[in-house]
Amino acid sequence: MKNLKLLAFLLLLAPCSLPLRAQSTGTISSYSRFGLGVLHDQSNGLSKSMGGVGAGVRVGNRINSLNPASYSAIDSLSLILDVGMSGSFGKMNLGAKTVGVNSATLDYVHVGMHIAKRLGLAAGFMPYTSIGYKFYSPERVIGYNQNSSLAETFSGTYIGSGGLNQAYIGLGWKAFRNFSIGANAGLLWGKYSHSVVPDFQEGGTSSSSYSSTIKTYYASMLTYKIDLGAQYSVRLTSQDWLNLGITAGIGHKIAQDASLTLFTIKGDTTEYTASSPFDLPYSYAFGASWQHKNTLMVAADVRHERWGNCRMPVETPAGYVPMEGSYKNMTKIGVGAQWTPDPYVKAYWKRIQYRAGISYTTPYLKVDGKDGPMELRMGMGVGLPITNKINNRSVVNVGVQWLRRSSGAVGLKEDYFVINLGMTFNERWFVKYKIN
Repeated sequence: MKNLKLLAFLLLLAPCSLPLRAQSTGTISSYSRFGLGVLHDQSNGLSKSMGGVGAGVRVGNRINSLNPASYSAIDSLSLILDVGMSGSFGKMNLGAKTVGVNSATLDYVHVGMHIAKRLGLAAGFMPYTSIGYKFYSPERVIGYNQNSSLAETFSGTYIGSGGLNQAYIGLGWKAFRNFSIGANAGLLWGKYSHSVVPDFQEGGTSSSSYSSTIKTYYASMLTYKIDLGAQYSVRLTSQDWLNLGITAGIGHKIAQDASLTLFTIKGDTTEYTASSPFDLPYSYAFGASWQHKNTLMVAADVRHERWGNCRMPVETPAGYVPMEGSYKNMTKIGVGAQWTPDPYVKAYWKRIQYRAGISYTTPYLKVDGKDGPMELRMGMGVGLPITNKINNRSVVNVGVQWLRRSSGAVGLKEDYFVINLGMTFNERWFVKYKIN
């Protein structure tokens, strides 16, 4: 037991020693060139294989950061540590062209405990968005030189990196017998850099008809993030519960500037600044879960984020200015289930938690004025008990997902195979032992 507690403590410290930036490597997605990047799945090891559900999920031996009201259900004798990471392998398709992509990401670090009567606390770290791409644009004709009658074409190299991260601390309070409320308060920070290196050609050779200008878009952000939640539990029978949950995220303006820098081959540099051009969206979610004894849980969520009202810096003839129109309101629907044959018997395979789920997310981006990518996720996974003790609640979470990100309007399709790996340590740290 002491060794397990020591291992849990070391795993908690390890992610905290990493640089506080987007914990990802490799190519993320060509779609991360737009907006604030590709949005991260905010679910943890329990719900990643269950369609990302969480608003109505209420369990005492796991941390559910998707609804802070659930913290009030944390076992009063336990310290819970939850760490997860993922690796994705896939390909991007644009017409006849196919490019292989891969990435590795630290998905979350959560710690939670019961701190007072009816009051639970949780804290953690998660990426919020990721940006990572490098590709060459297809060559296109932009005109003809009247003197040489040769076609003048444009192609370019696009490179981007960065993303946003969030760290939070939250409280969940059981206000009445079956009603709980909670709140997460946190910091959102990060930066991005996008570069466009053009290549103008005339008749297949480099042309000096145009002044090649390298563009660099840069921003660094630091702001707050507040999410509220509530849950209500209804006993249907002696062995069945229905848990209802709602959440709300507070949208606001981000008070940091963005810059656009132009570098010409002549050595000239021009910089433009957009003042406070970013917003966080208001968000709302509703979820429900049905639990039968401790063997079966079925849950569903609907989440809506008001990205359509958010602004981004846009390059216009009038300068680099904040404008609406880069985003769309986003809706995510998820359903999932977890089944444990019998958590109270000695047979190991009967205490394994089997999970499956699916989710669909509408586009939150616009790409060149068209609808950006939708996301479809299908996954399954297991929670494997770490020890052979019947009452042990520490598990290794292993899951696999198939993810499709595509836009019919843009024509770019991405398919990924995602492996999720996490560890949940739930140990009794606060037991008072008596010596007779």
